[in-house]
Formats: sequence, C-alpha cells, structure tokens
Amino acid sequence: MTLENLQSTLQRIAEIRGRFEAPPAMPAQQTAGFDSALNQAMGGYNAAPPAPEELEMMIQNQASQQGVDANLLKAVIKNESNFNPKAVSPVGAQGLMQLMPGTAAGLGVKNSFNPAQNIEGGAKYLKNLLQKYEQSVPKALAAYNAGPGAVDKYNGIPPYKETTQYVQKVMNSYQAYQNATGG
Repeated sequence: MTLENLQSTLQRIAEIRGRFEAPPAMPAQQTAGFDSALNQAMGGYNAAPPAPEELEMMIQNQASQQGVDANLLKAVIKNESNFNPKAVSPVGAQGLMQLMPGTAAGLGVKNSFNPAQNIEGGAKYLKNLLQKYEQSVPKALAAYNAGPGAVDKYNGIPPYKETTQYVQKVMNSYQAYQNATGG
C-alpha cells in the first residue's frame, strides 16, 4: 500500500467516524481500543500523529525562527521521543529532540527537559546540519542520528543499520506530516 493510498484510507475512516457519535455510555477505552486495533492492522504505521497542542506552537515558532520546516521538526520529535519531553535514551540523549548533554550545552540549552529549550536547541542543530549538507534532509537526519563525522566519513548516509532505518522512518513521518498539512 502506498503512502497516498494509506492517507486516503485514513481520511475516509475519519470521515466515516465523524458521522457517528459514540453513545454517552461508551467508555473512552473503547475508542482507544479502536485506534489501537486500526494501528495494529496497518502494521503499526502511524507516521503522523498530531503534536500535542502545547508543543505545536513551540514547534511552529522555532521552525519560523530557525528557517526549518515545522513538519520536519515534528517528524524528528515523533521519532526521537514520541513527543515525550522527559524521554532519556540508553546513551543519555534527553528530551523531545533527544539532545546529548554536550550538544545541548553547545546550543545554549540549560535544561534539556524543558520543551521550549529542547525544541529551540534541536531546531538550531537541525538548521546547522541542513546548512552543512546543502539542505539535504536525508544527510542532515543521518548526521542527527550518527553524528556529522560519520556522514563526512562516508560522504553520505553511513551504512549503519540503525541510521539507515532512522532516516527512512523520519522521512516517512516527514512525508506524512507534509501530506496532512498540504505542505
């Protein structure tokens, strides 16, 4: 199934669901169960969940200030932390955009668990990577994941399974956010 077909199908499901109101006695768990079952039936594909409302404005503001596509920021955040500002990776990356402490400090981020600071730092870092790699989103994402040294060494996306999968997942999410916003 192509991404366009999937988006069309999801849009149709939303239209159909919108025609029906859940009976007042229906617990919210049943609706969540439907969403979970649908996601599972789609093979776990859920590339473009909306950003939580409290983060959306921060993402839009930083996208505008840094000149980075808001849909790209959302795709990175979705794949890095699934919008969890308290996320910590096994290697110590922190917050929404999973900034390493040294990188965060270099970007002026004092508290990586503060969503506004984390998004600002991550957006600056992504902007720098996009500039370094002549606006190549895949190369910038590879550098975000594996580090600029690895991208420079291989003159492109390094042949690391984790990095190639990461770039593909973020690109899929990015495309889904673009499709969802018409961008």
